[in-house]
Amino acid sequence: MSKQLALDKRYLRMAAIWAENSYCIRRRVGALIVKDKMIISDGYNGTPAGFENVCEDENGMTYPYVLHAEANAITKIACSGNNSKGATLYVTASPCIECAKLIIQAGIKRVVYSEQYRLPDGIKLLEKALIEVLYIGREELGSQ
Repeated sequence: MSKQLALDKRYLRMAAIWAENSYCIRRRVGALIVKDKMIISDGYNGTPAGFENVCEDENGMTYPYVLHAEANAITKIACSGNNSKGATLYVTASPCIECAKLIIQAGIKRVVYSEQYRLPDGIKLLEKALIEVLYIGREELGSQ
């Protein structure tokens, strides 16, 4: 296994652990942004700062204001001294179309994910923007 693939798997496992911070019931997603082998941001799906940590209504539907893990990680960079130009995003679920737009605008050049989202639109947009996209299934991650 190449050194990069070993790193990719390690960071995806870390993103999966980070997803455990989510208060969402339907789905927990974690994301890490890595640049020059340093984690510069992290995120998980959840409510905006200051909101109650409840992601779904009484019918189990996700509230429209819940942020995706990728959006949380990207917006955290805006509040820091870092930038994501040329970085890699590790995320447990493939990005939706809205998050793909944020990824492109943030200058992220590579996306590695471990679970297919129900709609492929986000991945298609990333590929159209010439962003490298790599799928590593959860069964391939192992525990090394």
